Amino acid sequence: MNLTLQRRMARSLLKCGSDRVWLDPAAMEEISEAVTRGDVRSLISSKIIKKKQKKGVSSGRAKHRAEQKRKGRRKGHGKRKGAKGARTPKKERWMKTIRALRSQLRELKTEAKIDSTIYRKYYRKANGGMFKSRAHLMAHMKAEGAFEEKKDTPQIRFGVPSKKVVRKVVRRKKVVKGVV
Repeated sequence: MNLTLQRRMARSLLKCGSDRVWLDPAAMEEISEAVTRGDVRSLISSKIIKKKQKKGVSSGRAKHRAEQKRKGRRKGHGKRKGAKGARTPKKERWMKTIRALRSQLRELKTEAKIDSTIYRKYYRKANGGMFKSRAHLMAHMKAEGAFEEKKDTPQIRFGVPSKKVVRKVVRRKKVVKGVV
């Protein structure tokens, strides 16, 4: 049964290509009897002739790929383009590290685990790029004994305590006695 005429009229009425015109296989006799545009229009309204949906590009594969990347996959050496510091610039990496180290030191200082001299010492070391992470900083501080309590004994250099230290000790004794 040749329905090229009906298909051509339907495509012009539906404003699409011939391939997108769907003819109901159960109503072929009825479609072949339609000779005028009016007949075809009535078949379209009664859903015997329909317009097929356009074929699109599925985003399923793209979504799956994005999901895998979110999990940290598909990011190996073969997928990388550009220089070493192209994905995260050197400065950004430095800022992230130094901010973490400084906040860690500030936290230790506020919790009174370290005094201001030790804080300043490690602050300068961090600024010099000595530590690569918080964990590295903490391990270094533990190894050097930065958390240990300092004994209140005067510093003795070359067998004789310095004048400053002696004055400090004398002042403390006066405060204890209630003189000052």
